[in-house]
Amino acid sequence: MTRHFLTLRDCSGDELERIIARAIALKKLRAEGRQYAPLQHRTLALIFDKSSTRTRVSFEAGMTQLGGVAMFLSPNDLQLGRGEPIEDTARVISRMVDVVAIRTHEHSKVERFATHSTVPVINALTDRHHPCQLLADIQTYVERRGSIRGRVAAWVGDGNNVCHSWIDAAALFGFTLRIATPDGYAPDQNIVERAAGHVERAASFDEAITGADIVITDTWASMGQEQEKNQRIRVFEPFRVDSRAMRLATPGALFMHCLPAYRGMEVTTDVIDGPQSVVWDEAENRLHAQKALLEFLLAPTLNG
Repeated sequence: MTRHFLTLRDCSGDELERIIARAIALKKLRAEGRQYAPLQHRTLALIFDKSSTRTRVSFEAGMTQLGGVAMFLSPNDLQLGRGEPIEDTARVISRMVDVVAIRTHEHSKVERFATHSTVPVINALTDRHHPCQLLADIQTYVERRGSIRGRVAAWVGDGNNVCHSWIDAAALFGFTLRIATPDGYAPDQNIVERAAGHVERAASFDEAITGADIVITDTWASMGQEQEKNQRIRVFEPFRVDSRAMRLATPGALFMHCLPAYRGMEVTTDVIDGPQSVVWDEAENRLHAQKALLEFLLAPTLNG
């Protein structure tokens, strides 16, 4: 049976923990300069409707390091659902490659593609979820602090796709996620309800962060929301993470941000460039976590 990775919930908690452990092991192999190339003659198709820095570089570099080849298809090369039905594109491309990673706007496009693909499909970001980012984030926490089970994470800002994946992670990895968002910017209630018992809606920014082991935020205006930027700045200003906010968290709390970050907006310079920030580890760990994910999805066919 073909396994896809469209949300974190496509894996069990045990499987996700094994992927994280494997990512840490693969990172160690690379640091030691040891070659490990189990995906020779395998091809990854990257179908991106949205531009990217970390996602594209980490997938291309990761596939190369595993011995395979990555093929990048930009919006100029291929636009999902424009000219050819997504279902037909999936049927054709999956006959030619071994795995597909898609970065697009509507989550439904990834779901439709996966339904008609004969090879694994990875969600490299949609408007609903960003599960690959969470693999890197959890790996980063585990490396720095050990198991995340039983910990408290605080999400402050927009209840967006990354927030949705943090909600899924809370249920699957067994920690509590406190969420503080402005009125009108809350995460999807259906996603929240699936993680019942692991998600708390905080009454205020300060309440969410107080005593937290991790403080997470994201840009206030994501790609495609540029026209809302001025309005969003006004609404989100009280949700800026600064040194006062970090003092409310536990003394060893980590600050996370999936990047790109805008200093002076959602986070101050002294926090993102300070000793509690692990944003650069998160960015690097996209490489290692996605290598572990590629190995996990393709392992049943490695010797085929």
